[in-house]
Amino acid sequence: MKIELISTFLEVSQTLHFRIAAENLYVTQAAISSRIKQLEQELGVLLFDRSQKRLKLTPEGHRMVKHANEMMIMWQKLKQDVGVGSGLSNQLYVGSMMSIWDIVLQDWLQKIHRNLDDVSLYTRTFSAIELRKQVVSRLIDIAFLFEPPYVDDIECEKVSSVPLQLVSTFAGAHSSALENMIMVDYGESVNSQFMRDFADTTIVRHNMSQPRIAMNFILEAGGCAYLPKQMCFEALRKNKLHLVQDAPSYSRDIYAIYLVNSHKKALIQDALQLFPYLRS
Repeated sequence: MKIELISTFLEVSQTLHFRIAAENLYVTQAAISSRIKQLEQELGVLLFDRSQKRLKLTPEGHRMVKHANEMMIMWQKLKQDVGVGSGLSNQLYVGSMMSIWDIVLQDWLQKIHRNLDDVSLYTRTFSAIELRKQVVSRLIDIAFLFEPPYVDDIECEKVSSVPLQLVSTFAGAHSSALENMIMVDYGESVNSQFMRDFADTTIVRHNMSQPRIAMNFILEAGGCAYLPKQMCFEALRKNKLHLVQDAPSYSRDIYAIYLVNSHKKALIQDALQLFPYLRS
């Protein structure tokens, strides 16, 4: 099975559009269609449902996404091990939940780039459950998530405590009379606190998995949401967002996990020393 078929499948699975996938991969739409058909023929299943106007993954296609991601990671590791890659002496495979990338990891990657000049970074996004599996199977070296796993073979380290503050596009908003509330999923501990504080006074209009999406949404449509302090600093400074002064404040801990017996443990610990936020 050619690796180009796998990479093409992943691009189409993300865009759900042959034309956009073709543009992103700099090939023709006919080439994209041909590769997907070839992959489906080799596997003996349909990966995409083409019966509707919008392309959809079949159940087999959804299962294929996981394996395709793992194959691409292994392919990158193979290239590095045999010297086809950039020639850097160390590779660090980092996985995280999408929302954590937005909250804290962008700055951390920049610090690694500036301070560990012999390190080549590879980043991936997974669910919390999948992140633990990826670490245990050694497909990624270090993962970031909200809820720490309690597994003997996994080292867990708190790397950040992120303040969450209620902000609104309406100046002078009060927590007892909020409009267009967006609930962001920060994990069970924050979600349960939020419901205790607001269940009797506020109707949640929308639920969103990522704070960046919620912030962009309320800036466009108006409303309020709990957002990381670092993320909404600029919008607050420019008075595009306003603090809801009487609202309760929350915080969300972020943890790094990696294998206790990882052969890259020294590199992982060096990288964590560069983490830009509170570690305690």
